[in-house]
Amino acid sequence: MMKFTPKALVLALLAALSMQAQAGIFDDDEARKAILDLRAKVENITRELQTRLETKTDKSSTLDLVAQHEQTLQEIAKLRGQIEILANDIATVQKRQRDLYTDLDARLRKLEPREVTIDGKAASVDLSEQKSYDAALQLFKDGDYKNAAVSLQEFVRRYPESGYAANAQYWLGNAFYAQRDCKAAILAQQAVVKNYPDSPKAADAMLNIASCQTELKAVANAKKTLTELIKQYPESEAAATAKERLRGK
Repeated sequence: MMKFTPKALVLALLAALSMQAQAGIFDDDEARKAILDLRAKVENITRELQTRLETKTDKSSTLDLVAQHEQTLQEIAKLRGQIEILANDIATVQKRQRDLYTDLDARLRKLEPREVTIDGKAASVDLSEQKSYDAALQLFKDGDYKNAAVSLQEFVRRYPESGYAANAQYWLGNAFYAQRDCKAAILAQQAVVKNYPDSPKAADAMLNIASCQTELKAVANAKKTLTELIKQYPESEAAATAKERLRGK
């Protein structure tokens, strides 16, 4: 069967009409028959053309669907790759967070108050408090009495309720005494007795006060202090020392 394009169909129709116009010798029956034949040809050509167009459309649609499917698969693969990257990033961030929390928890635990024993008594001391006291006391041990006094005063000011407060005040008095400042030493040791009377350092503080008073030629005051020491802390080693001093006076 001959195949016609839409352009060929138009040309065929024009040619047929031209031939019909030129065939003036046709009678009515022949003309009618020619028209019917022409119509039949046109219908056949139209059906064939329609079929071809529909077939072409179906194929194009299929091809379009295939192309879209492949494109979709590519996009899915790309999205999967992005999902893998995001999943890896999330896992990395989560690990970093866990490490950060672990490190932070460790640091906080170091900052948490810890139980220590000071002069036979349990006390809760935080890290900064411990470091501050140790640093001040180390200055005293190193013979830097001036800076030791400054640091010990600052410690007592910042941590008046610390388990180390009585000791800090006591060593402050000794730092002043080491600088031959007996008046300041007496005041510092009197603060131990007044503010921390239950501290084991209180009896020693009174003994140091008596020593300073003796150096200041205040012998009567020294005897009074030693007597008060024996009365308040009779079982202490300082009281035994006070008794010996009184016997020698």
